[in-house]
Amino acid sequence: MNKLNKNKITKATDFQVYLNKQLKNKEFKKHYDEFGKQLEIAYRLAQLRKEKRMSQIELAKQIGTTQSNVARMESGQQNFTIGTLIKLAVIFEKDLRVSIV
Repeated sequence: MNKLNKNKITKATDFQVYLNKQLKNKEFKKHYDEFGKQLEIAYRLAQLRKEKRMSQIELAKQIGTTQSNVARMESGQQNFTIGTLIKLAVIFEKDLRVSIV
């Protein structure tokens, strides 16, 4: 262990706790309001895939795309179509809810 990490204690942070803290920053909130929902979906997709112990390649095959597309989805760099979201909901045995409030 190097000197910098020797005394540093790291702790896992729940995403929602982290997000709530970041949303207090006006600049972050502005960007979050623009792109946040896409990032929430990306985070949830990665979470569901890992819970099922599924590789990106396995998921890609099931939804008819490439591993690199799945990687872009999970990093928030890929837009989701309703069709893709429906496929993902079926694969992960989840309900898909879309609302405009």
